[in-house]
Amino acid sequence: MKLSVIIVNYNVRHFLEQCLHSVFKSIGEINAEVFVVDNNSVDGSCHIIREKFPQARLIENKKNTGFSVANNQAIRVASGQYVLLLNPDTVVEEDTFSKVIAFMDQHPEAGGLGVKMIDGKGRFLPESKRGLPTPWVAFYKIFGISTLFPRSKRFGRYHLSYLNKDETHEVDILCGAFMLLRKETLEKTGLLDETFFMYGEDIDLSYRITKAGYKNYYFAGTTIIHYKGESTKKGSINYVKMFYNAMLIFSGKHFSSGNYRIYSLFIHLAIYFRAFIAVVQRIIRRIYLPVLDFLLMFAGFLLIVPLWERIMFEPGHFPSIFFQWAIPAYILTWLAGIQFSGGYRKPVSLLRISRGLLWGTIAILLAYSLIDEDYRFSRAVILFGAAWAILTLPLMRLIFSKLKISGFELDIESQKKVAIVGNPQEVKRIKDLLHQTPVNPLVVGSISVKQNEQGDDLLGHVGQIRDIIGINNIEEIIFCAGSLSSGEIIRTMLDLSSLDIAYKIAPPESFSIIGSNSIHTAGDLYLVDVNAISRKPNRRKKRLLDLILSSVLLITLPVNIWFFRNKKQLLSNLLRVLKKKQTWVGYIPDEYSVKHLPILPDGVINQGFMFKQKPSQNHVRQLNILYAKDYRIWNDLLLISRNWRKLDNCPNG
Repeated sequence: MKLSVIIVNYNVRHFLEQCLHSVFKSIGEINAEVFVVDNNSVDGSCHIIREKFPQARLIENKKNTGFSVANNQAIRVASGQYVLLLNPDTVVEEDTFSKVIAFMDQHPEAGGLGVKMIDGKGRFLPESKRGLPTPWVAFYKIFGISTLFPRSKRFGRYHLSYLNKDETHEVDILCGAFMLLRKETLEKTGLLDETFFMYGEDIDLSYRITKAGYKNYYFAGTTIIHYKGESTKKGSINYVKMFYNAMLIFSGKHFSSGNYRIYSLFIHLAIYFRAFIAVVQRIIRRIYLPVLDFLLMFAGFLLIVPLWERIMFEPGHFPSIFFQWAIPAYILTWLAGIQFSGGYRKPVSLLRISRGLLWGTIAILLAYSLIDEDYRFSRAVILFGAAWAILTLPLMRLIFSKLKISGFELDIESQKKVAIVGNPQEVKRIKDLLHQTPVNPLVVGSISVKQNEQGDDLLGHVGQIRDIIGINNIEEIIFCAGSLSSGEIIRTMLDLSSLDIAYKIAPPESFSIIGSNSIHTAGDLYLVDVNAISRKPNRRKKRLLDLILSSVLLITLPVNIWFFRNKKQLLSNLLRVLKKKQTWVGYIPDEYSVKHLPILPDGVINQGFMFKQKPSQNHVRQLNILYAKDYRIWNDLLLISRNWRKLDNCPNG
């Protein structure tokens, strides 16, 4: 056996599907085996593997064991001369494996190898090549000095940014997203250190490889896509703590006591510094827009009140308390109205803002009519202030939106302009998928793979893609993986990396279209079954309904338990619903339709309970699709009220 590919998966089934598709194409004629170690995913990942990739060896863990433990499980039974640790959110080229194996065969001193990685926009990922994070190297990285002087051999050692990314180099540290290891090297160094749960294990193993007398290489002869961000939010405090604590484990293991103390000081400073920055950023993100609104409305009153005094009264008519207390109270009421109306949600809705201001005005006028006459300053000023707010607040958002300021995207903006690259059959399939998603982008046309292809909406062939993007103002490109090789897709993304274009890839015979617009965010996903039930508000409503019903049943259990035949099953259902292992209302059991719909726990009852006779298979599929596409909590309540004595039903039984 030449190669053993090991992929550790945790709740990223659509990325895993795309990854495995590229992996088996890259294997080609290589004598290889593929392991997928699933860390107790609840998104149907194992089902996808068994159905679409039966040639992969699936290891199903009953808990999330972490990256190191899961990889070691597969390494211990792997029989390949080389072992590749590969992230599920990656796409490899068709010749990636043959190229890296050839390099390792030609360099017997090589113990490990990493490759050139790009993100979902075709931009180079600096972690493709890294230096050893000694205390001073870590200090330069933590406090941003390496970013200021990337070409410096002294300050740029963390990402070896002074080395040409298009040339192969000897490096200190490999990235765990793609880590090719010689099996005999692992036998000398030992496996991944299971003290590390998610971060730092690649640094530790890379260091042990060099200590064992081998070399690590950054190989620029092939490129892979690494979407990043699916498992962890990179800017979160939790990520900062986990990552830097992993660095502490590494330094305590390999550095002298003196260096460890210095390193520990740097790490703790970094944790507190990054945590402080994260908290400040979160507070600013939450309050900066209401503060802007407050200042804008207050400025309006500073203009309106003197003018109204001059017209109706005399200068100084309104007392100081009016400016100190009354006007701020009016403005805070309007801000509360906007918040309650959803006016601070993204994307920006001018309707929700105006509605919130209207509600706030009604509340102010009602309070105005009830308070003592000594504090009734002017109803007209309130109405003028409301008019000013309704005019200026939406206008401010419109201006910021036109200036392309982040966070001010309007919900009324035009559809995203998309072009699809592929053969006519695949293009048609992807169009049909897109029209079934809530996003429903504007498909400007198709881009052919071959020059001689014809089509009504054909914009040109892939060799003209840069001109097509410019002329048609294309914002997003979708590649059909059934029409282009992974290598062609990656090379095209690299050629266009200077453009501000989003990319997505549609695996063949799949219901998902996957991509990522930023290395700092989770991958974006267009999914035919992304519909109402999968939206966060509906997920929360459904979970809240489960919790409320479970709580009511538990409180009234001494009385209501006598109304159920299967008392033991009722108690089991209660506990499993509370643990999110079940839901009170779910899909009608049907393997074909359910696997293409948003994941739900097994339902205690379902829409099939409304029929005296069991619905046909086609009817079942239609009912499940309708339930997922147009979820209404009222429908769940109605179904429960009519079938409440069946809450002791065995799910899917």
